[in-house]
Amino acid sequence: MSLRMEQTNATFQRGFVLLAFSSFGELQLLLFALFLSLYLVTLTSNVFIIIVISLDSHLHTPMYLFLSFLAFSETCYTLGIIPRMLSGLVRGGQGISYVGCAVQMFFSASWACSNCFLLAAMGFDRYVAICAPLHYANRMNLTLCAQIVGTSFLSGYLFGLGMTLVIFHLPFCSSHEIQHFFCDTPPVLSLACGDTGLSELGILILSLLVLLLSFCLISTSYTYILAAILRISSTEGRKKAFSTCASHLTVVIVHYGCASFMYLRPKASYSLERDQLIAVTYTVVTPLLNPIIYSLRNRAVQTALRNAFQGGLLGKG
Repeated sequence: MSLRMEQTNATFQRGFVLLAFSSFGELQLLLFALFLSLYLVTLTSNVFIIIVISLDSHLHTPMYLFLSFLAFSETCYTLGIIPRMLSGLVRGGQGISYVGCAVQMFFSASWACSNCFLLAAMGFDRYVAICAPLHYANRMNLTLCAQIVGTSFLSGYLFGLGMTLVIFHLPFCSSHEIQHFFCDTPPVLSLACGDTGLSELGILILSLLVLLLSFCLISTSYTYILAAILRISSTEGRKKAFSTCASHLTVVIVHYGCASFMYLRPKASYSLERDQLIAVTYTVVTPLLNPIIYSLRNRAVQTALRNAFQGGLLGKG
């Protein structure tokens, strides 16, 4: 117990060092320019989506309400990770305190879990719109939507807190170098000393609850959606119905594929290069795909963006 306390105190005082992409050498500056460009496009796109949806009354529907909160969640998620990653690419290493690492893990896990529940809510919205269109306005009312969004964020915070506590109750060994660009659960867990079996089991259970619960809701929604689409007699009608779900399905596949690979596996299978590549996908690429796939290819959002720009230009004139 004494040794464990000494290890914990030493780690608390010393903190950690994030060694993101340390093996890339001179390519780090190229990666910095690439990730900075992607991040600025992602941040700008998501902020535009939030502003346009909030200002355009035609977009004040459940689907776009969920979309705006997904954009907000993605913005917060990337703000907590990418700026520090960019700093690490320039400096070659980025120090972070023990408390700072725990806080970053809590918020990144919380926003990631919230995204899962918001994607499930969007699947349910599509189910009601396609399977019960005549009752859509009554069932998907503002009160229910607000409750769904609130529950999604609250659940995300609770799961994020649980994951953080499971990791940071452990003692850490003498090594304080995290071979990753943020305090994610797998790389931080790899620094823990002693038997981490219970903690690994705890992370697995929490991850399963988040991923399977939300994915089962999505799968159930799309089972009914597929059955409803197959009952449509016209080919054009089927295409139109399916097109309303294609964007959501694309984001779901990328998001759940990366999350399942990262969190539903044992500690022994962790790999530095592979895990960083997967982490880049869901921290840099996926938040960029959301506004492109979901909104910027959506005619209603395109029209709202065009009106906003034209209104701004006319206002200045």
